[in-house]
Amino acid sequence: MSAVTPEIAADFLIEAQEILDRLGEQLVTLEHDPSDSEQLNAVFRGFHTLKGGAGFLGIQPMVNLCHAAEETLGLVRAGQATLESQHFDAAQQSLDWLQQMLDAIGASEEPPHAPQSLIDQFDVHGGAPAPAPTQKAAAVAVPVTAAAGGDLISDDEFEALLDNLHGGAAPTSVAPPAPAPAAPASAPAKPAAPKPAAKAGGDVEQTIRVDTKRLDAIVNLVGELVLSRNRLKTLRARIRDEELDRAVSSLDIATARLQTAVMRTRMQPVGKVFSRFPKVARDVARQLQKEVDLELVGADTELDRNLVEALADPLVHLVRNAIDHGVEVPSLREACNKPRAGHVRLSAQQEGDFVTIEIRDDGAGIDPERLRAKALEKGLIDPESAARLSHDECLQLIFLPGFSTKAEVTDISGRGVGMDVVQSRIRELSGQITIHSDVGRGSRFVIRVPLTLAILPTLLVQAGDPVYALPLARVMEVLHAPSESLRWFDGQAVLDRQTHTLPLVDLRQWLRVDPVMAPLLTIVVLQMGEQRFGLIVDQVRGREEVVIKPLPRAVRGLPGYAGATLIGDGRMALILDVDGLRATA
Repeated sequence: MSAVTPEIAADFLIEAQEILDRLGEQLVTLEHDPSDSEQLNAVFRGFHTLKGGAGFLGIQPMVNLCHAAEETLGLVRAGQATLESQHFDAAQQSLDWLQQMLDAIGASEEPPHAPQSLIDQFDVHGGAPAPAPTQKAAAVAVPVTAAAGGDLISDDEFEALLDNLHGGAAPTSVAPPAPAPAAPASAPAKPAAPKPAAKAGGDVEQTIRVDTKRLDAIVNLVGELVLSRNRLKTLRARIRDEELDRAVSSLDIATARLQTAVMRTRMQPVGKVFSRFPKVARDVARQLQKEVDLELVGADTELDRNLVEALADPLVHLVRNAIDHGVEVPSLREACNKPRAGHVRLSAQQEGDFVTIEIRDDGAGIDPERLRAKALEKGLIDPESAARLSHDECLQLIFLPGFSTKAEVTDISGRGVGMDVVQSRIRELSGQITIHSDVGRGSRFVIRVPLTLAILPTLLVQAGDPVYALPLARVMEVLHAPSESLRWFDGQAVLDRQTHTLPLVDLRQWLRVDPVMAPLLTIVVLQMGEQRFGLIVDQVRGREEVVIKPLPRAVRGLPGYAGATLIGDGRMALILDVDGLRATA
């Protein structure tokens, strides 16, 4: 790849990753219905395009593996062979090897070769598959004839263009410049010819690829603009000048529009993450000898790019756990009058400034009493605390570090780590995760995260002179109560609200500053999973959108703190982590 420009190599990695992500889902769909010619063509085109790009860049390990898959798929397309289970196994394993190759190339390392046994698994006739083309210079031009439409070329002509690049070594100095970008081109789910060039006066959509670092820099600048806007709004209230008021109002509107426009440039559909789960579900179910149908809903729901990437690992863990811990083996499901195949549903939907992602299964559910007993056995809680836990509180035990109900250690789960890491990761994203489960009927894990991490709507409160910010999405209401209405239960301050008892946390006491006994208490009611608690504060200052800044490294990781920000009066305010605040109260 030494003769290839870094730009071409980078484009190939991006396009190849997109193809690889689609192939996992397409292969699962094809395995469910091998007669689906559209999916067969899509899978063939995916391996075909990967092979062409790899051949142009001289990545022989990738060429060899893609060639084996392409040969088998080509015979099936021609009606000379049928796909068997071992072919689908080989194809799915190939995706894992291709991912390792892409990772190695991205790290400027030599890509590994797939084992010959995997390549042999693609054979349909009992003999060794035809070898991949040896490396050769892609110096022979391909005659391309315009299709009937004028500028478009046909699918066969496009494939011929790719075939010319198969097995090609790094391009030589005489390689024609035109075919080079075609090799790493993305393969859509349905075969399509390359887009025509824009015509004068035409209505062709124009796009441009922008380095994400530039987008991040723009977002940071908009954040600074929001801080300045907030400062001017504070001054406007103090100065009370009519002309200043009009100017700040115009700036406020323009800033809000700019903020929305910039955020939209960073939005990506969660389908980018969802597309990998058909393969994950298929591989895990096959390894555990279970049958699972995976349903994906709301893949077009959009999130900030950074959130989409950060959610990938937690979601993979939750889906694997749903199949491993939740879904029963087919024989047991039949004995319980359930379908042999378990059902796992992964859905996403936008709710205001937040996105809710749900992982639901129709498996055995989670027994809260078993969780209570296991936590006691592992010494994670004391007997007295265990006895006071409600049904919902028992479910939360699954998030304790070192907690696991798995009897045997496997590659999938049962190592005593995982769910606590998932919860920590979601909290880092200013989100929350809750559990709902019915024994024998299944479980639901619900994740709620903001649309973006850059700017956060908050409620500003005070305890003494310092100001603190609470994520507005966790604020249910603000109420006032006479101090004599407080009650105490098991050493915990509570407020009797007729329908329920509300646990209370005094922010001053949590901060370890001098208490102040006021005749009338100001209480902010906060949501934590399925539970609520009240935070006693000195004063509520009101709502404000803030720009989240990370805490200094020396204090990063302190429970109860999520970040810092500058507020409208120019002071710094710490952003409180609601879950951490309650847990350490």
